[in-house]
Amino acid sequence: MAMDAERRQAELIAQFSSQAVALSSAQQLAALVLEATSHPALFAFSELLALPALSMLAGTQYSSSLDLLRLFAYGTLKDYKNNSGSLPALLPDQVRKLKQLSVLTLAESTKILPYDQLMQELDVSNVRELEDFLINECMYSGIVRGKLDQLRRCFEVQFAAGRDLTPDQLNNMIEILSDWLGTSDSLLHQIQEKIKWADTMSDVNKKHQKEFEDRVEEAKKSIKADIDIRGHDDYLSESVGIMDFEEDRVRPKRRRQPLA
Repeated sequence: MAMDAERRQAELIAQFSSQAVALSSAQQLAALVLEATSHPALFAFSELLALPALSMLAGTQYSSSLDLLRLFAYGTLKDYKNNSGSLPALLPDQVRKLKQLSVLTLAESTKILPYDQLMQELDVSNVRELEDFLINECMYSGIVRGKLDQLRRCFEVQFAAGRDLTPDQLNNMIEILSDWLGTSDSLLHQIQEKIKWADTMSDVNKKHQKEFEDRVEEAKKSIKADIDIRGHDDYLSESVGIMDFEEDRVRPKRRRQPLA
C-alpha cells in the first residue's frame, strides 16, 4: 500500500511538473497551483515549488498563489488562518487538504494526539466531527494509520506519511547524515583493524601449530631411527627397565615391624 501511494505521488508530481513547464502565463500557472493544491491524492509540493517556471508568479498579481503553494508544502491550517489576509481564499477541497497536512505535521512531533489539540488545530467543533475526519479523510486516504481512543480522548498514530522538508530541515538532515556517515566510517575502520589483528593472530597460531607438529614428527622419526639401529626388543627392554626403576623409586618404603 505504501509503495502504491508513493508511486501515485511521483506520478502526480511528474504530471503537474510537465504541465507547469508547458505553461507560459502567470494566470495559467496560478490555475495550476489551484488544481494541484485541490487534488485529493497529492500531498507533496516542494518539487513543484522548486520549478523555475513557477518563479514567473513572483512580482505579478498572482504572486500570492506562489505563497499559497509554499504554505501547502510546509505549513498548516493554523498558518493559513494567521496569514489569510495576504493569501487567496481557499476552496473546500483546499481546506480539507490543509487539514490533512496539519495532521501529518502534528504526527511528526508526537504519536499521541489529544482530541482537544486536534480540534483546535483543525478548527473542528466537536469530537464526532473530528473522528469522522480522521477516519474518512486521513485513515481511508492512507496518509495515516492509528487508533481512536475515546476513553482517553486521543488519536494514537501508528504511521504517518512524511511531509516536504523545509530548507532548514533539509540542511539539518544533511548534517545529521554526514555525522552518521563519519561515525560509520570510523566504526568500519575499527572493524577492519580488528579483522586484521584477528588474521595476524590466526597466522601466528598456525605457525606455532606447524612448529609443534614438525617437532612431534622429528621426535617420531628419531625414535623410529633409534629402534631400527638398536633393534626393537633391546629398545623395548631398556624402556621397560627404565619404567621399573622409576616405579621402584617412587614406590613408598614399607616399615619393618619390630621383633617381639
